[in-house]
Amino acid sequence: MLTRRHFISTSTAMFSLPLAGPALAKSWPTNSQKASWDSQVTPNNYDPATSNPWGLHARFLPQRVAAKDGLVPGDIHVDAVARYLYHIEEGGTAMRYGVAIARGNLYEPGTYTIRRKVEWPHWTPTASMIERDPKYAKFANGMEPGPANALGSRALYLYVGNRDTYLRIHGTPQPKSIGGRASSGCVRMVMAHINDLYSNVAIGSTAYLHSAEKSVVSEG
Repeated sequence: MLTRRHFISTSTAMFSLPLAGPALAKSWPTNSQKASWDSQVTPNNYDPATSNPWGLHARFLPQRVAAKDGLVPGDIHVDAVARYLYHIEEGGTAMRYGVAIARGNLYEPGTYTIRRKVEWPHWTPTASMIERDPKYAKFANGMEPGPANALGSRALYLYVGNRDTYLRIHGTPQPKSIGGRASSGCVRMVMAHINDLYSNVAIGSTAYLHSAEKSVVSEG
């Protein structure tokens, strides 16, 4: 099992919403609509390191940190204990973002491949989600894109081989959940933050969701 010692050197320790099923698309937003929504979810005079209208703990704001040697640039690592997502960069650094992970036993550690990326995606709850939370039944035929959509402004789709796991790394309309365990399996990010991450993630990149029980060890 990989640990934080294996992948990130950082000084602090302490993910989105529901699993997304196959989208039953009714319509897709135009470029101008997407630009308008991006503007709505991005603070005025946005500075990733300091803008914080969501009231997050400061440690969950994007930061560039040192990465352990030997990590593959472009890969993503999620620390389930500290509630961080790291995107490994060239030159021995990583961009670190605060996230929310799944509640209870719905978090699924593992190694995944990002095989699809979508701006302003549709969202459809899975049958198991609706069984657990009947309130989602009204979205059984899908939820149209927009700032209130459960997947938010961007989604990275996690696969094992060619199998869609229905796990996503995505924006959330509930930014106050960042730092907690709140979803039905996915990894949540602030929409402005995943908008920054999204353009730097390549299809085919690997995402490691590290164990919530074993991802933190003494860093020495």
